[in-house]
This record gives sequence, structure tokens and C-alpha cells, in this order.
Amino acid sequence: MRKHDEQLAATTVNPARLSLLISSMFPVGVVGAELKITADPSLLLPLEARSLGQVTLKRAQEYTAGRLCARRALAEFGIQDHALCMDLDRRPHWPESIIGSISHSNGICGVAVAQRSRFSAIGMDIEVIDEVTPDIWPYICTPEERAGLGALPKSERQRCAALIYSAKETFYKCQYGITRQWLEFGDVMMNYHPANVGVGMFTLLTRKKLNTKNNKSKSFFGRFKFYKNVVVTGMVIAAN
Repeated sequence: MRKHDEQLAATTVNPARLSLLISSMFPVGVVGAELKITADPSLLLPLEARSLGQVTLKRAQEYTAGRLCARRALAEFGIQDHALCMDLDRRPHWPESIIGSISHSNGICGVAVAQRSRFSAIGMDIEVIDEVTPDIWPYICTPEERAGLGALPKSERQRCAALIYSAKETFYKCQYGITRQWLEFGDVMMNYHPANVGVGMFTLLTRKKLNTKNNKSKSFFGRFKFYKNVVVTGMVIAAN
């Protein structure tokens, strides 16, 4: 990409916006951004485009949406036009002073970022409730969680299954920032109550030993909110 094109990508108006919905999942100090429209891959910075490589248009649009949201959130910390490339494990390479998490779900993208001096890890997730269908529940839920779903009113099961899925995705992203471990859905179990209200907290209990030096707890806490047709979850681990 020529210098003129680089400058154009950096100065084009960013369609991503700050998100109170995402920020509300976290303590003060975390900035959320979201994008609900199809992202134009031409808005990628040159290094981001090279890091992505040759992919489908859908993947390129998701990747672009994440980078635009990240760009908007990072600006709140005075970081302008950081090229958010991918590490060897395909995770975003955030600025050294920043931790962050990205989620995509059927045309919706969200990002949460914070200063590394305040938090050692962060995770967030967005799931479309109707897409967490009963056929995948056996793969994402433990036997205890499935039993819990079965005890709920039928009208609440889909919502709670989506919450379980989203909470586990959030935890996987969060713990990976510290442990670099890949986990299976059965490695953690969520304690929850029927989601008769749209917002609350959840607890995740680990069934697998994690490579953490300073955090010996097996319980991790996060927040959730149901909003229209989605559930949003978030979690941070404080800096030691």
C-alpha cells in the first residue's frame, strides 16, 4: 500500500463507537467499543491487512470490525492508529501497556480494552441467543449444567444456555492472557440462577489446574447482561 493509501486508511472516519453496554460489564477503567454494521476491509491499516492474509470476505469483515473497534477504544488511552496484528497463536497483539478482548457474533462486534497496570487479564463475549441451539448444548455444557437447564422453565432454557456459552468463552479468553492454556468446555462449570432479570453476575469453577502463579483460586467471577437478542459477558483479573 502506498503512503497516500496508508494515510487515507488512518484518517477515514471510524464507524465503531464507544459502548456503554460493554463497559458496564467491567469495573471502572475498562473501555468498550462496538460496531453493528458490515466493516469495510479497505479500512484496515497496511500491517493489519498483511497480518490477515488471504481469507474469505466474511472473515475479512469480522477481522476489520474488531480492528476498528479496537482503534476506537485505544484512542481513549491516547493510542492512535495502532496496527492490531496477530501473534503466532492468532491472538491480537495489543500495545505493551494494554490488554484487550474481541468478540464477533452474526454482524455484531465488540471490544474491551484496559491498562495492563490495572488488570492482568480481560475477556468479553457477545452471543446471539437464538444461535445457541439445543443441538450444541451437550458440547458446551457439563452434565450438571444440562440438568440445571432441564429444571428451568422452557422459556428460560435458551437464554441460560447462551449465558453458559458466553460466560465460558469470556473465561477462556481471560485466562489465556495469563496461562496460555487451551481449555475445553467441560474444564469449567458455571454456577447461575434463572435469568429472570436481564443483568447479573456468574461464577465459573475450574476443573482443570491452570498455570497461574499468583491466582490460586478455582472460582472466577464475571458479569452478564441480556440486551435485545444477545447476551454480553465480561470478566477481568486484577493486576497483582
